[in-house]
Amino acid sequence: MKKTLIAASFLALSTGFAQAADYVIDTKGAHASINFKIQHLGYSWLTGRFNQFDGEFSYDAANPTSAKITVNIDPASIDSNHAERDKHLRSDDFLNVEKFKTAKFVSTKVEDKGDGKLAVHGDLTLHGVTKPVVIDAYKLGEGKDPWGGYRAGFAGTTTIALKDFGIDYDLGPASTHVELDLHVEGKKK
Repeated sequence: MKKTLIAASFLALSTGFAQAADYVIDTKGAHASINFKIQHLGYSWLTGRFNQFDGEFSYDAANPTSAKITVNIDPASIDSNHAERDKHLRSDDFLNVEKFKTAKFVSTKVEDKGDGKLAVHGDLTLHGVTKPVVIDAYKLGEGKDPWGGYRAGFAGTTTIALKDFGIDYDLGPASTHVELDLHVEGKKK
């Protein structure tokens, strides 16, 4: 009996008691952003962001592959710093925000690439189409904040083809893909 208890205790300690912590993405403090860029006619970059989104994630530094992420995006909040262009981007030529009121990313698998680098696999729903994407991410850091909370931060990038999501407006051969640049800081729940 005593050996069984010692063996069970050793097994519990060796597998660790650490559990993934749950975080809410800090959009209220503007400590997260979803930015994009696309070539304009092959001559320059058009950049912008989505101003309204929320989400949460779970993360365990001892087991990063157990991480789970969900992000909800309001496509009508697209902001390219040009009101007329934003109106066009919201139209049925692009995001069709009247019909598709939300966009969403839900992780399906996380690969630990070492040195804080991660490959976050997931399903992106945009313009009513859901496709798998991979975000090349890395952990920026984690720790206590000055207000008595605990935070973890990550950054990542991915590239998507507009046609994969049913957006077939012809912007020319240099403008078929959008690069997404993601910054996420979460507050521990």
